[in-house]
This record gives sequence, structure tokens and C-alpha cells, in this order.
Amino acid sequence: MANIIISQAADGGLTFYMPKKDLEEKVQSLEYTQAEKWGGELKLASGQSYYIDPIIKPQLPKSLRARRMD
Repeated sequence: MANIIISQAADGGLTFYMPKKDLEEKVQSLEYTQAEKWGGELKLASGQSYYIDPIIKPQLPKSLRARRMD
């Protein structure tokens, strides 16, 4: 599992940042976006996918744990 930071992008979308790899990518999709269930599979512009355990929608930016999906 990796530590990541999800933040609000200037265009209204989401940005994924992984400090350990200095990787910053635009989030293309997020499986769950409701206020009571937010997270799940997260797809990046690069084609990579990560999984965040669903939580109540957080205030952004937010540090989370994510695992890479193959």
C-alpha cells in the first residue's frame, strides 16, 4: 500500500500525488463519488489504476492509503 494525496485540481477534477515516486497525475475516474461513499477504483490519465477503501467524502486535499491494481 502506498501513501497518496488526493487534491482538487484547478479545472474542478481531482489530482493524484504519490510523494515517494514524485508522481502527479490527473484522476480520470473514481468508482464512488457520493457523499456517504467515496473512493473505490481510481483510474489515472496514465492508465494506471489504484484502489482506495471507500470512506465518507473527505475535505480535500486528503492523505490516503492506496494499493495498485493490475
